[in-house]
Amino acid sequence: MAHEIANDKELALFAGWNDDCQPAIRRNFITIMSKTLLDKVWEKHSVRLLPNGATQLLIGTHLIHEVTSPQAFGMLRDLGLKVLYPQRTFATVDHIVPTDEREEPFSDQLADDMIKALRKNCAESGVTFFDLPSGKQGIVHIVGPEQGITQPGTTIACGDSHTSTHGAFGAIAFGIGTSQVRDVLATQTMAIHKPKVRRINVEGKLSPGVYAKDVILHIIRKLGVNGGLGYAYEYGGSTFDAFTQEERMTVCNMSIEGGARVGYVNPDETTFAYLKGRPYAPKTADWDAAVARWKSFASDPGAHYDDVITYQAADISPTVTWGINPGQAIFIDEKVPTAGELPEKDRATAEEALVHMHLKAGQPIKGTKVDVAFLGSCTNGRLSDLAEVAHYLKGKKVKAGVKAIVVPGSQGVSLIAEQMGLAEIFRDAGFEWRGAGCSMCLGMNPDQLVGDQLCASSSNRNFKGRQGSPTGRTVLMSPLMVAAAAITGEISDARELFGLS
Repeated sequence: MAHEIANDKELALFAGWNDDCQPAIRRNFITIMSKTLLDKVWEKHSVRLLPNGATQLLIGTHLIHEVTSPQAFGMLRDLGLKVLYPQRTFATVDHIVPTDEREEPFSDQLADDMIKALRKNCAESGVTFFDLPSGKQGIVHIVGPEQGITQPGTTIACGDSHTSTHGAFGAIAFGIGTSQVRDVLATQTMAIHKPKVRRINVEGKLSPGVYAKDVILHIIRKLGVNGGLGYAYEYGGSTFDAFTQEERMTVCNMSIEGGARVGYVNPDETTFAYLKGRPYAPKTADWDAAVARWKSFASDPGAHYDDVITYQAADISPTVTWGINPGQAIFIDEKVPTAGELPEKDRATAEEALVHMHLKAGQPIKGTKVDVAFLGSCTNGRLSDLAEVAHYLKGKKVKAGVKAIVVPGSQGVSLIAEQMGLAEIFRDAGFEWRGAGCSMCLGMNPDQLVGDQLCASSSNRNFKGRQGSPTGRTVLMSPLMVAAAAITGEISDARELFGLS
């Protein structure tokens, strides 16, 4: 179309409207023209529509780590292919790397083999690698944002399900499998069906002692672990407007736990302030143009959503899981549900969960004995998480018999925390201060539960065996709730312990 439409009034005239047009017709037409961030990013990165209805999507940024990439590089070699755009791929080690042993060779032979393989693959392919000696190593979903690699309006893929974290910046970010890692390395594209979009609003101010982790656990509890299947979740409302960038990351991180492969927040001044000055962010001369471009990707007023749900922040309390998936959650002052209180489809899983967790229906979750307290992960291993806990932890001690560990999400987080004196506070309280990595979130490294130990965890999954022991038990909660459990030796209300009201 040769004519350039400049504004809504000109658009109306171009469509043959006049000032007497029905207002409803005008609104409906504008709504059709309005787009969500997902629509805009998808259109910008769509290569073609495939015969099966999927889109061949250009991936702007590819993140890799030591666990899901070796096989993908092996596939490329078998096919005689090279990494097409190595400058668009960034690597780090996080999943299997030990957090209490940083000298190589590692005593864990598999971890040692994997880091060597990634190092070799990156060197041969020209891929940027945030290796252990770099000072930039850490959990991939923390390293990407803190380096300024994660940016609004982009597509991001990584061989890890919690890649949805990067959606906090207004990116469309997917967790992918090893064969798709191969595809992205070889073609910088992947095949994927476009999801529907559900807008989730949270309105109002959170009460003291209630955090972003409680918000996402509440959403998953309400919508279910399969509620997001086929959807992208767009988070908004006044609560998200007020959230820090790292709080938004916490919520987007766990979108996948609710069945949504993608979760995002529209980029705004909070986003831009976080990115400014970071190593891979646009520099001074290009900054203003980048911000203008990023703003253009935000969802338009009047954009169509396939579903809209609203929650009130005042209705959310500190939340903990009682079962074996993140949707099995209750407020700290609630009782473990009985089968009769649950939908029939959830009862069998609930019975299984009660047996595994050694809990009885109808009893309070509060007061349940804790063996291990884990503070870390791509959900809650950021500087703000550690600073918040340290503020309340100072002068208190971990309960005798509780193993408490802190694992910073990156070497950058660790360094700043050391400089701020946060590490000293944790050590004085009786926490172990570890090196950066995924650690006890998934137990793919030496940080694992033993037997049926119960862990108060700031991580994202409470599946059976998730923390290394098939009989180990995981209770998800916010970082401050983890600290409260560590101090009291039982699942506790952090608001009571720390005088929050």
